[in-house]
Amino acid sequence: MVTAISYDPRQNLNVRNDHHQQNGVVVLEEIEGLIKFYNNGHIERPQIVPTVPPYSLPQELGVTAKDVILHNPTNLWSRIYLPNTLIPAKKLPLLVYFHGGGFCVGSAAWKCYHDFLANLTSKIGCVIMSVNYRLAPENRLPAAYDDGVHAITWLKNQALANSKEHNWWSSKCSFSNLFLSGDSAGANIAYHVATRLNSYNLKPLSLKGLILIQPFFGGESRIHSEKYSVQPPYSALNLPASDTYWRLALPVASNRDHPWCKPRLSYNIRLPSTLVCISETDLLKDRNLELCSALADAGIKVEKQVYKGVGHAFQILHNSPRSQPRTHDMTSHLKNFIHDHY
Repeated sequence: MVTAISYDPRQNLNVRNDHHQQNGVVVLEEIEGLIKFYNNGHIERPQIVPTVPPYSLPQELGVTAKDVILHNPTNLWSRIYLPNTLIPAKKLPLLVYFHGGGFCVGSAAWKCYHDFLANLTSKIGCVIMSVNYRLAPENRLPAAYDDGVHAITWLKNQALANSKEHNWWSSKCSFSNLFLSGDSAGANIAYHVATRLNSYNLKPLSLKGLILIQPFFGGESRIHSEKYSVQPPYSALNLPASDTYWRLALPVASNRDHPWCKPRLSYNIRLPSTLVCISETDLLKDRNLELCSALADAGIKVEKQVYKGVGHAFQILHNSPRSQPRTHDMTSHLKNFIHDHY
C-alpha cells in the first residue's frame, strides 16, 4: 500500500521576491511553505510534511525500520529498512537512497519518504539505507556529496567489522551487491557520489547499479521543457523554485553552469549500469533525456523509463490520479533493474 502525504504541494512553490525588512532583517530567498533564508543567516523551514519514527509502519507490510547514527560530529544518520520475510541463506541487495528536496529541505524521517521506501523494501526484497544528509544553505554543496561518501565508507566498515549492534540487517544483505539511488536532488547526490567512489577502495563493497529518479540538474541556458512545459498548480517543482534551490545550494557566487548542476561527462568516466526514471510533464524531462544521451555517449550502459502523464516527484507526493499506477510501474522497473544486476 502506498500512502499519500497529508499536505497540499500547491501551497509550496510560490517564490517570494518582495524582500520585506524588519529591524534590518531581510528575507533574501523564500519558497513559500518550505524555506526562508534571511540576510542574518537565519533559516526557517516550516514543518509542512510530518516526520515519523522508524517503527510507524503497518505490521502487515512486513518491514522493520530503525535509525542509525553514521557520524556524530556532523549528525549524519540513516534509516535502515529490512523486509521481515527472508529466504534462508539468501542475501539481499543493498540500496542506498538519498531523498529529494532541492538540497535544502527534506528528511529521511519525512512520512512520504518513509512510506515510499518501506514499500520499496517490501516489494523489491532488498535492504534500504536512507541517508539523512546535511542541508543547504547552512551546508552548501559539496556537503551532501561528502555525507554520501561518508555513508558508503561507513557501510564498508560495517561489512568488515561484522558488529553485533548492526547484525540485525548487515547479516541479511549482500555488500557485494550495492546500488545507489535517489530522487530529484537525491538523484544528483547519488550520481556525484558514484563518480567520487572511483577513487576509493570499496572492497568488500561492489557498486552494481545507479538508479536516478527525476535527477535534478540544470544550466544557465534554458532548454525546451524548462521553457515550455506547463506546470499544474499542484506541481512539486517549477522554474522559479528550481532556480532558488540552486542559488541556495551551490557555492556562493556560482551559477547553474557549475559542474555540480551541469555535469561535464568525459569518455573516461566510470559508472555502473544506470537506470534513469523520467516524468513526462516534469520540467526536468529534457535535462534527464540529455543526461541519458551523454551517459550512453560516454560508454555507460543506460536504461530509461518515461512515465506518461505525471510530473516531478509523483511517486512521493501522489498528487495526480495517475500517481498510484505509475508508482506501481516504477517499483516494477526498479525491482527488475536491481535483480537483473544482482
